[in-house]
Amino acid sequence: MLRRLALATLATAAAGTAGFGPLPPLPLLSAPDTLTVKVEQSGYPAADGIFELNCDDRAVGNHPAAEDACKRLEQLAKEEANPFKAVPQDALCTQVYGGPAVAHVTGTWQGRKVDARFSRANGCEIDRWQNLEPVLPLVRG
Repeated sequence: MLRRLALATLATAAAGTAGFGPLPPLPLLSAPDTLTVKVEQSGYPAADGIFELNCDDRAVGNHPAAEDACKRLEQLAKEEANPFKAVPQDALCTQVYGGPAVAHVTGTWQGRKVDARFSRANGCEIDRWQNLEPVLPLVRG
């Protein structure tokens, strides 16, 4: 996606210099989404581990659901949602325990630094986890 955007920008610039009118403003280019997802205590051996996810023109890395994870991140970006935002301290959350699974996500998303921790300790945390599936694995307590 980033490479296609850069090529389109170059093509537009070339057209503008060839007498086709003024150039449009350049789009802001940001680095690709690059995340490290560490999952522990999920209860599913295949879901635990450290997974790299790089979302650019195509999904790359050892994340088991890389393509779907990148699609989810793109969808959240279009919704202008921040899935890495912590649950507010004063949030009223149901006291439902979703299991011992924990995750730590670091890296860059939408040009912003990410350092977020996830758990399934209560209803708010479970909702937050599920909102980020399949970046985080599907686990049920």
